[in-house]
Order: sequence, then structure tokens, then C-alpha cells
Amino acid sequence: MSTIDILVPANDVRRIHLLVADRLAEKGHDIVLAGVETPDEPRMLSNILRAERRTLRIRGNDLFDVVSTVGLSSSRAEAALRIDLTASGRSFASPTLEPRFNGCASVASAAKALMQGCLPRIDIVLNDDEAIGHAAPMVDSRLSLVRGLDDVLARMLTLLVDAADRYLRSGAPAETPYKRVTRSPQPTAGQLLNAYMFSMMPRQLAGAAQRALFNIHRWDTYYRFHKGVQVGSTGSLTGEPWAILPDGGNRFYADPFPFDWNGRHFIFVEDFADGDTKAVISVAEVFPDGRASVPRTVVEEPHHLSYPQVFSRDGEIWMLPESAAGGGLVLYRAASFPDGWVRHAVLIPDRALFDATLLEHEGRLWLFASERDTYGSAADTLVVYYADRLDGEWTPHRSNPLQIDRAAARPGGSFIGVGNRLVLPLQDGTQEYGAGLGLADLLELNEERVRLAAPVPIPSRDKAISRIHTLNSSEHLEVIDCKVPRFRWSLKSPRRLASQ
Repeated sequence: MSTIDILVPANDVRRIHLLVADRLAEKGHDIVLAGVETPDEPRMLSNILRAERRTLRIRGNDLFDVVSTVGLSSSRAEAALRIDLTASGRSFASPTLEPRFNGCASVASAAKALMQGCLPRIDIVLNDDEAIGHAAPMVDSRLSLVRGLDDVLARMLTLLVDAADRYLRSGAPAETPYKRVTRSPQPTAGQLLNAYMFSMMPRQLAGAAQRALFNIHRWDTYYRFHKGVQVGSTGSLTGEPWAILPDGGNRFYADPFPFDWNGRHFIFVEDFADGDTKAVISVAEVFPDGRASVPRTVVEEPHHLSYPQVFSRDGEIWMLPESAAGGGLVLYRAASFPDGWVRHAVLIPDRALFDATLLEHEGRLWLFASERDTYGSAADTLVVYYADRLDGEWTPHRSNPLQIDRAAARPGGSFIGVGNRLVLPLQDGTQEYGAGLGLADLLELNEERVRLAAPVPIPSRDKAISRIHTLNSSEHLEVIDCKVPRFRWSLKSPRRLASQ
């Protein structure tokens, strides 16, 4: 057990400070919250957050909430590590870790970036010198400072706790330090106010108008008989023309997975009807002439389901859908393919795993997934599990979380074999959730290390098929989905064949 002093402003303790302490205590460390007298910071950020909560009617406990009653102690000379959350710029005895947002220790720097429409970078800096951890957090809500700041602080929490724990257990950074991080100045009250009034508020008004006119969280599913020319090998959408899976205009289909069976071709999809609060899993059959049947529901639960990865193994057909809202990762078995499915086993309980993607590699089974670490986005934290059997005991990789990166963490389809390469589609949330996909080569995979190359974005020259979210293929079929906002009052939604 190591001793850690968490240094916080004596007159400005926040909920995020307590969560850092709680998480490190859960890992077995001896934690003290040490109060440090610091100059009073400008209250502009708190005032902006308070005003936005009232205006947008946002309720709930935010990570940046002030905690009025908390017991603070003095810093201990014998502490093995200090974590500086004061943003004071003071020097403390080494070793000391400090989180920084775009180079600045103040949360106000992250807030300013969000208000200006930018996405903050997080570094964990050791002894005011080199970064030993880095994160590019996903921000799901970019038109609310309250919600956006929660997303950023949530991943600061994940990164800081992991970096501190690894440092104490190994005595050195887990990886080669990234680089020196130059300290940036804290934003002034005037800069914060200007950023909110002249950048955030106009975008909020434009976003409200867009949401009034369009249903912006919709996807279209496309499919084709690929005839051997696939996106995984070409890196583009060229080749055979794509056909759209008609949705009738009152629902959307997303997360498509194809499966060939007895000479027939099926597409399993997330099926989300307008007005519903959760999706079901449905299946459509694609006929030799390219027509597709109307998808019909095959799996429904009280909670949301999506990402229906279907595969065959051990003489059975299985489905591993995303079911994080149900409290665990559940494996289904086909009792009567393609319509009859039964729950077979809970592979990983009590974890919020999203888009878990199965891979068999060198005699072992692996799962790549994005995990929502209690708070924040579900699309920026990559974790890996492994097991010897499909329904066996799944072990978390020692390097979890592997990376925190909005452009390289959440899987967007099954692994693709390209010659001797294994390629994983990864969602890119840089522009917004569900609006980009890249292909990342798997470079190394074993119990000690997991390495993925930087994803290469899939380009599109056709406005009808852009903002790709998922890519999958079978022996004959290839499927994608694309984020396509739809006008709310369209009387008829034209559907057509599209090609590159």
C-alpha cells in the first residue's frame, strides 16, 4: 500500500477531487485529502455553469460541483506521491503528478476550449516536466458547457487514477514519456465570458434550430454484394454499388452485421423506432437479385440493444450484442436461426462495455470494447479482455485502459483479415459521435501488450454515403451505416441506390 496526498484548494473542494481520492483508495492506496491555501480564483466559470443549468434546465450532480463539507488534512512528508489539483502553479515535493488541460492546470482552460468549439487535450505531468499519460476525451454534448465539462473531467479521472496507480506499482511511467508539456496560462474571467457569449451561445441557438428541423441522431444502412473488392483492403468505398436498406421513414437501422447461412444472406441491425427509448435487434434477408426483406425483430430486452455481432463457433451460431444498459455483456445462442435466440451466458458482468468485438488470435479469444468508466462518454476508452473459451472466464488486460482517444477507442465493426494483416474499424468522434470511421492495423497482441496503429480514415466522395459509423463484411455481403439527419416534417423520404 502506497501513501498518496491529494492536494486540493482548501476553500474550493470539488466533487471530482473526492472521486479521485475514492478511486485510488479502492485500488488499495492510503489516501489523504490535503488542503492547500490558494488565492481565490475568479468565480466566472462557476457563474457561467450555474446560469447554464438554469437556462437549459440541467439537473443532477456534476463533477465540478462544489463540496461544502469535507474533512481536509495536512500534507504528509512521507507521502510516496502527491497529486496536485490546486492549479496554483506552486511547486511541491516530488514526485508530484498534475493534470493539465491544453497545457494549463486549471479546469477553466478546458471550459474555454469547449466554449470555443474545441476539444481539450489532457496530460498527466510528472514533476512539472514530462507527460506520462495522455487522453483525447470524447465530448458527446458540445452545445452544453455543463455536460461537456463533465465528459472531460470524467476522462481526467480515468487517466489520472490509472497513471498514479501504474507509477506507484512500477516506480516509473508505464510507457516512454510522451513529451514535455509547456505550462499555459489560466484564462481570465473576461476570456471565459467572451467565449461563452460569442461562441457557445450562438452555437447553442443554431443547434436548437437544427434539432427543431431535423432528427440528427439517425443512420442509414447500406449493403452490397462485394464480389471480392472490400473496403478493408481498398481503404475506400469504391467498387460495387451500394443499396440502402429501406426503413419506412419511421425508424432507423444501424450497426449492421452480415451473416451467410446455407446459401442465404442476412443482415442483423440495431432497429430503433421513432418515439421509442430503446432499440431491438432485427434481421433482414438479402436475395440474389439485391432486394432485401423488411427487417423483423429477433431479440428484444427491457433495455437497449445494438451492435449485433453474429458469428459461428463450436457448431453453433452466436450473437454478442451491445447490452451495457442491462449491466453486462451477454452472449446469445441461435436456437432456430435466424429468428430464435436464447440468452446463453453473461460473459462480463457489471461492466458498461460498448461494441465489444470478438477476435480469435493465436489460440486465444480476445474482446476489444469501449468502456464507460461510470461517468463521461462511452466512446473514448479502449479496453481488452481475453479468455480460452467463449463462455469461460474473461480476464481484463493488464494495460486497461489501453488508450483514451475519441478517434481510436470504440470499435466500429469486426476485425478484417487483409493478407497477413488484421484490421480493426474504429469510430472517430472528432467531428461528432457516429460521423467517422478509420481502419487500424493490429500490430501486437498478447497478455503483456496490445498495440494498434493509428486509424486511417475511410474517405467518401459521395455526399449520399458519408459520415460512416460501422463497417462489416461476410464472404459475399458488405455493409456500412452512415449518419444522415432527416427533416422532421418530410412527408416522404426518397430512398435510392447509391454508388461511389
